[in-house]
Amino acid sequence: MNKKFEGVGIAIVTPFNEDLTIDHQSLIKIVNYNIDNGMDYIVISGTTGESVTISREEKKQIIQTIKQANNNRVPLVLGIGGNNTNQVLEEIKSTDFSGIDAILSVSPYYSKPTQEGVYQHYKAVSNVSPVPIIMYNVPGRTASNMLPQTTLRLAQDFDNIIAVKEAGNNMSQYLWLLKDKPSDFMVISGDDDLALPVTLAGGSGVISVIGQAFPKDFTKMIHLGLERKGDQAYKLHFNLMEITSLIFSENNPSGIKAVLQTMSLCKDKVRLPLVEATDGLKSKIQSFIAQYN
Repeated sequence: MNKKFEGVGIAIVTPFNEDLTIDHQSLIKIVNYNIDNGMDYIVISGTTGESVTISREEKKQIIQTIKQANNNRVPLVLGIGGNNTNQVLEEIKSTDFSGIDAILSVSPYYSKPTQEGVYQHYKAVSNVSPVPIIMYNVPGRTASNMLPQTTLRLAQDFDNIIAVKEAGNNMSQYLWLLKDKPSDFMVISGDDDLALPVTLAGGSGVISVIGQAFPKDFTKMIHLGLERKGDQAYKLHFNLMEITSLIFSENNPSGIKAVLQTMSLCKDKVRLPLVEATDGLKSKIQSFIAQYN
């Protein structure tokens, strides 16, 4: 099993300045804050990084900034996915993968492919990717659920498909995956609220949103879960439950950016069609953080 993706990966935000250009200084600050507090790897240009409103040139700049700030301290995973298979293949072929350890590739959205269509999409990605692939199933965003049978078929058929980030918020689906997966295939939680139970059931950890704000406690929780120390881990889980719920109550990443702003790590700016968290949500977040600290 690829141990470098065990534990906590953070789905890092893309901080913006007031004029919505990329705030590279804040990005460096968030990278260092997370590495210094023990998280295990960084996922670049995922949903939380607002990948759909970032240009190709900006994406290159973000990768460069994170690579330099990271300085080979933790593994890096790059988001490359979409619902135009040929476009995804072209992006993979034209990407410089130096310093990148894997790609995270979302199951095709909007088009609503059949399970065979999803399989053929990932087969095509597998055939061109020079680095390992973590598939990403997030039916709440794609309008299409990648069923456990499809995930497991891909896991068995392609050696470079090493994991799935499963984010269906469906414990039953996680358990079917964990029950039947090949021994070296990783099931990674994409649901912060289920990350601990999934880990305790045999998962490999989480790619987390809230983890980048509370890296020390969140990583400790997941590491305790990997060590099967459930009672100690659940204490941390319960401490973070309220904030984990709050950040997803309006939209992601507006919620986590409101948290990071409260912690003076970056501004809470987001690009349309997303809007900043409401004053009501910001107030609840500020109260939680004041009490937590």
